[in-house]
Amino acid sequence: MAAEHEQHPLFLPLVFVGGLIFGFGLGFSHMAQPEVVLNFLQFEDFGLLFVMFGAAVVTGITFFGVKQFRSEAPLTGAIYGRRLKTLDKNVVIGGGIFGVGWGLSGICPGAAYASLGVGNIFILYGIAGMFVGAYVQGYWRSARTESESPAAAAD
Repeated sequence: MAAEHEQHPLFLPLVFVGGLIFGFGLGFSHMAQPEVVLNFLQFEDFGLLFVMFGAAVVTGITFFGVKQFRSEAPLTGAIYGRRLKTLDKNVVIGGGIFGVGWGLSGICPGAAYASLGVGNIFILYGIAGMFVGAYVQGYWRSARTESESPAAAAD
């Protein structure tokens, strides 16, 4: 992992602890259960909406507050800034695939691992699908990049 700034030695352990807290929160709020997510997507239960709204408020306040006191991230030293991405066909297609997968499995990638923690072993099919999809996308992208490179055009 090459970084422009040296990372603090506690960076990866704190990321791990943050993931554990996130997973515990998903399990505690029952958002790691596909049935809850599917009920939300079918407009039968809006609990997920309140959980997501609460998380967005806490995150927004945190990011706003931290930027008032610090100009760079404490563990990486990277300067805070917006990373704007253009809305292109890859974003739309990828978002569509993500949404269909979320709707079919009833769980998003982060919550899939938390779902394992609450005993849902059947989510392993969904996790396997995520890995296959990531591999296919990576293979497709690297093949496309190689065909568009100047060296390939010179041949």
